[in-house]
Amino acid sequence: MRERLRLAVPNKGRLVEPTLHLLHDAGLIFEEHDRSLVARVSNYDLDILFVRTNDVIEFVGDGVADLGVTGIDLLAETAAELPQVRALGYGRCRLAAAVPTDSQIRSIDELAGLRVATSHPNTTRRFFAGRQIAVEVIPISGAVEVAPRLGLAEAIVDLVSTGSTLVMNGLRQVGDVLESEAILVADPAALIERAGELAAIDTMLSSVIAARGQKYVMMNAPGSKLAELTGLLPGLGSPSVIPLAHDGMIAIHAVIEADAVWGLLPRLKAAGASGILVLPIEKIVA
Repeated sequence: MRERLRLAVPNKGRLVEPTLHLLHDAGLIFEEHDRSLVARVSNYDLDILFVRTNDVIEFVGDGVADLGVTGIDLLAETAAELPQVRALGYGRCRLAAAVPTDSQIRSIDELAGLRVATSHPNTTRRFFAGRQIAVEVIPISGAVEVAPRLGLAEAIVDLVSTGSTLVMNGLRQVGDVLESEAILVADPAALIERAGELAAIDTMLSSVIAARGQKYVMMNAPGSKLAELTGLLPGLGSPSVIPLAHDGMIAIHAVIEADAVWGLLPRLKAAGASGILVLPIEKIVA
């Protein structure tokens, strides 16, 4: 058994930067270079392998790496049976079916009998077969959006984030084939043989992911307002209540959803809170 764990991550593409940010935010210390294939983590027994996006799944499946960061769309395309350890909360996109804007087609079911171009042929075939819709799948790599314009197909299935690329190419979405985001996958053997070590990595990453959507709120208030204020505070468990030096005054500390903060602050102030502080959270371990 290797002494150090190995984590395979993409060396190019949309998942690179958010993956590196996640690893650094988790406290892992390493240096990445454009031409480096391996980065040695100095404060943990872990090596990070920078490989081609399409090779991450193969490295993990072959046991070369114990863990890997990839997309649900890529895992579905290869049909590899790798355990999904955790969704990572970034790289969200959809594999969507689209047709030219002037097409009469309004739904996926209406694609029956037509040609569909895609860089995800396996996923596309499984999807349409599962819906019992007979289409001819045309595999194509890159520039899928131009396929209808070139006469290669009447429709496409491609990755969509905001949908702006479809609009720019005169296309209109007619339905979703697959929801995707970045995930952490594991080598099945490592998940058994090195369960504790992999769980430690998962805890590092999950603590950062959990903290990203939360804020730590602190406030002072009269004790008589406790029930009213705590009733306004959704979050992780019950808030902490601390007596203050001034008689009848308390401090209330709570973790709340970041999206709820700005709508909540005026209500807290109106209910008697003062000296309200909103702080970022680095990590949360459930």
